[in-house]
Amino acid sequence: IGELVLEPLSVYSDKIDEDSLFNTFTSPEKFKKYTLNDVITDLLLGNPILIIDGINCAFSFGLKYYPVRAITEPPTSTVLKGPREGFVESLPVNVSLIRRKIKSPDLKFTYVSVGKFSSTPIAICYIKNIADPTLVETIKKKLEKIDIDAVLDSSYISKLLTGKQIPLIKQVGNTEKPDILASKILEGRVAILIDGSPIVLTVPYLLIEDFQSASDYYGSPFNATIARSIRFMSVMLALFLPAFFVAAELFHLQLIPLSFLLTIVNSIKGIPLSPSYEMFFTLLIFEILNEASMRMPKYVGMVVSIVGGLVLGETAVNAGIISAPTLMIIALSGISLYTVPELAQPLSLLRIIFLLIAGTGGAYAILLGVCLLLIFLISFENFSTPVFAPFSPLVKEDLKDTYYKSFIEQNEFRPKSLKNKNKRRLRVEE
Repeated sequence: IGELVLEPLSVYSDKIDEDSLFNTFTSPEKFKKYTLNDVITDLLLGNPILIIDGINCAFSFGLKYYPVRAITEPPTSTVLKGPREGFVESLPVNVSLIRRKIKSPDLKFTYVSVGKFSSTPIAICYIKNIADPTLVETIKKKLEKIDIDAVLDSSYISKLLTGKQIPLIKQVGNTEKPDILASKILEGRVAILIDGSPIVLTVPYLLIEDFQSASDYYGSPFNATIARSIRFMSVMLALFLPAFFVAAELFHLQLIPLSFLLTIVNSIKGIPLSPSYEMFFTLLIFEILNEASMRMPKYVGMVVSIVGGLVLGETAVNAGIISAPTLMIIALSGISLYTVPELAQPLSLLRIIFLLIAGTGGAYAILLGVCLLLIFLISFENFSTPVFAPFSPLVKEDLKDTYYKSFIEQNEFRPKSLKNKNKRRLRVEE
C-alpha cells in the first residue's frame, strides 16, 4: 500500500481530479467504486479502499493477501508420467495455472459473484474461438440467477447449475488438474472456477470422461487401450456379478458349471440366510467397512481395513453366517468399483438395485433393467448434449478416444459430440 498507493499520492501535485488521481496510482489492480455496496464488498474481500474528499468515487486496489496451500499433486488424480500440479483453493492461483497451459489471447475469463453473505468470486473460463457462445451465455445467466446465502464449495454450484438432480448420473464434470482442464476447454467445454475450492467444474459432461485417465495421454496408446478395457470390464463386474450370482442360485442353476455348483452347494451347507439375504448382508458389511475406513484417521483406517477384511470376513465364513463364494464375489465387485472412482457412488446404488431385481425376477429381470438403464442414458441430455455420446448418437469420428485410444496424429478434429465452433485441432502434413 505504501509503495503503490501512498507514495505516488504523496508526490501528487496536480489538481484534485478523478482520472488524473486514478492514473497516478501504480497498483497493477485498481478500480473505481461509485456505490457504497461495491466499496463494502471490496473491503470484505480484503482490498484496501482510498476515499478522498472532493472525489465522488472510492479507489479500490487489488492488494489483498491471504495464506494459500502449496501446489501439490491432487490425491484423486495421481499419475506415473505427466504434470503433477493440481488446483488449490485460491481463484487467482488457479487462473494463473490455466494461463501457464494456454498462452493465447482467446483464453477468456468472465467473473461473477454468487452468495448473499459470501460474495464468492466465480470465473467462467473458455476459449473464445472454440467454445459455443450460447453455452457460455447460458452458464453465465444460470450463475447470475443463483440466490443463496453462501457458496462454500464447487459442489454447491454443481447442484444449483443443473436444477433437478438425478442420483444415477452426474450432470457436471470436474477435475483437479490444470492439464486435464486445459484439454477439456480445448475441446470446446466451458470451465467454472470457484474461489475456495480446488475442484473445477466443466460442462457439458459426457459419461465417457470418467473412463478416461490423465495417464492415458502420457503413455503408449496400446497401454491406454488395455487400461480402458480393464475399466469397462471392471464396471460390468462391479455392477452385475453379485446380481447374476444371486439369479443363478435362485432361478438358473443350469447356468452354473457342475464343478462350481458342487463347490457352492458344499459352501452354503448350513448357511441360515437365503442367497439374496446373504448377498445383502455381505454387501452391508463391505459398505460399513468402506465408510469407516474413509471417515477414520489415516492409520486407524488401515487397521479397520485389515481387521474387517481378514478377521471379520474369515470369522463370518468359519461361523457359517456367509459362504466363501459370496464373500469373494462381493470383494471382487467392491474392488472393481473403484477402478472408475468418479462413478463409485452411482454404481453402488445401481448394484443394490440390480441385486433387488435379481432376487425377485432372475436373469430376465436383470436384462429388462439393463434395457431401462440404457434407454435412460440414451435419452438423457446435459446442456443440450447427449450424455451417452459418442455411442448414442453414434459419432464414429469420436470413437478414437473412447473404449480405445488412437495415436495422436489420428485425432485431427475436436469431438463432434460437443458443440464447438472450430472443429480442426491438428493438421497433419503428408
